[in-house]
Amino acid sequence: MHTQTQFPRRQEGVVLMIALIVLVAMTLAGLGLIRSIDTGTLVAGNIGFRESAVASGDSGIELARTWLVNNRSSLNNDLSSFGYYSTRQESVDLTGNKTAGTSDGVDWGGSNPIAPVKAFDAGTSVDGSGNHIYYLIQRLCATPGSINAPLQDCTTIAITSMGSTQNAPDYSGYALSLKNEVYYRITSRIEGPKNTVSFVQAIVLI
Repeated sequence: MHTQTQFPRRQEGVVLMIALIVLVAMTLAGLGLIRSIDTGTLVAGNIGFRESAVASGDSGIELARTWLVNNRSSLNNDLSSFGYYSTRQESVDLTGNKTAGTSDGVDWGGSNPIAPVKAFDAGTSVDGSGNHIYYLIQRLCATPGSINAPLQDCTTIAITSMGSTQNAPDYSGYALSLKNEVYYRITSRIEGPKNTVSFVQAIVLI
């Protein structure tokens, strides 16, 4: 009886092609996962820098407020070396974002040397964070001088002066007097790692 010998079928490489395609897909998925992790790490780091900057900005605000309290008798005129100005300066571009490169902004430690408004450099040791802090104080008045001067226009609030009518024989003759106290705008700029810049602003009553 004659028998026919059967040889193995020649492989056509289909399985190899499928394996290569799967390998490429897995490689691309792995690269995408790595990029996603890197992006998440960067976002978390940026949030950390922002939170640190805000905390340092609060320190700058408090430093400026303390300066105001300690210099109550000298606030009728500008003290540019301390970053203090006795007017609102409504035309000043505080952040420099609107009119970059012009002279109507603030010189935050050399960021805009041509600007006439100079901020106070509080340095990097205010709160131990290493962030560089500057602040600018602007009294919310139209012109320099006393807040009670003629034609002066200040943002103020009437506050009852300290006193007592406890021992007064006639209360009607010992009414407590009112005095005006003015508001101040404090802007703090914080320069942190990786060239990050943040601003914190507060309105205080002194």
